[in-house]
Amino acid sequence: MNASNAKPLPLAGVRVLDVSQVMAGPYCCMLLADLGADVIKIEPPGTGDQTRGAMGFKMKGSDSMGFLNMNRNKRSVTLNLKTVAGKKVFFELVKTADILVENYRPGVMKKLGIDYSTLKEINPGLVYASISGFGQTGPWADRPGFDLMAQAMSGVMSVTGYPDGPPVKAGVPVADIGCALFAVYGILSAYIGKTKSGEGQFIDASLFDSALAFSIWDTCQYWGTGIEPEKLGTANHMSAPYQAMQASDGYFVMGATNQKLWKLLCDKIGRPELFEDPLFKTNPLRLANRLLLARELEKTFVTKTSEEWVELLLAEGIPAGPINTYPQAFDSEHGKHRKMRMEIDHPVEGKVPNIGFAVKLMGTPQQVTRHPPLLGEHTDEVLKELGISGSELKILEEGGAFNP
Repeated sequence: MNASNAKPLPLAGVRVLDVSQVMAGPYCCMLLADLGADVIKIEPPGTGDQTRGAMGFKMKGSDSMGFLNMNRNKRSVTLNLKTVAGKKVFFELVKTADILVENYRPGVMKKLGIDYSTLKEINPGLVYASISGFGQTGPWADRPGFDLMAQAMSGVMSVTGYPDGPPVKAGVPVADIGCALFAVYGILSAYIGKTKSGEGQFIDASLFDSALAFSIWDTCQYWGTGIEPEKLGTANHMSAPYQAMQASDGYFVMGATNQKLWKLLCDKIGRPELFEDPLFKTNPLRLANRLLLARELEKTFVTKTSEEWVELLLAEGIPAGPINTYPQAFDSEHGKHRKMRMEIDHPVEGKVPNIGFAVKLMGTPQQVTRHPPLLGEHTDEVLKELGISGSELKILEEGGAFNP
């Protein structure tokens, strides 16, 4: 946790104010923190980030495992931003910041008097990122926006699941995490620009836009053919066979994504007649007859276990893989090699498992230097850095700056 690098991390010296809760904003800020930024998490006194109490199962302390996996490498300061005193402290922090990230509904920050137009007068170089469900403009801007709504209203749910099944969302929060990633892209681009111009800017990131941005194949099919995309289960619009297939003991995934692989597959599974079948001669024909093709292949695939087929196909250079559970993925030899589970020392929980770094920087590898903070753990520390003490601190306390 305290490992040091020969070189400083890329964002060392960059200060980020994390004025966000739940997932997209906190995850975005954690990624910046992992790269060395000094991320100060501004939380409401008493309750803090609502994710601290989420998930419905108990840890040793009051913070959920979800909070502990989205807030490492941050410092926590409690401030009541509804009070004049709380805003006074906040404005002092803004003067020292390079980046601010918030994910409240559009209009909330303006109502609090801490919107971009206000803060840029205090710090013209501030990069201010607002994350919301549907963006800061447009007829849906004022709607409450969560991952489920973004998946539904962006079209993602219309292509998720099987054709004869009910609406299904993606198993992971693609709109939330996707928006966090796009926000990081925007923030770092704006920050690089700021180093040249000295001027910050406002960034408008939304779950809706981010989910739509993932729809390349489906959208291109619609624009190119006029045919509305449909649910395909585990298949896709580009090639066939490329999906989950049933073996004798369950399912595995495989893909013969070009003519060479298709020929190789037919030969290696002992079904050369499929290669000559006029229904399957070309990729467009295989796509058009996808269901029939899968049924034909599964007549052979059900004769062996999924593990046997994966090994056999991989040995011939045909892409294939098992359908792992999360424990199987983390505990796999590859998952361990990639260090996708790591443990963080925590003052209350002891050892806390965290998902590992998704991108590896070879020259300046990310580090865990701080445990996910306790609520308000660093308030005094940050106040001292701002030079706030004595009678000034007492006045702020009496003004409710640090109270619910």
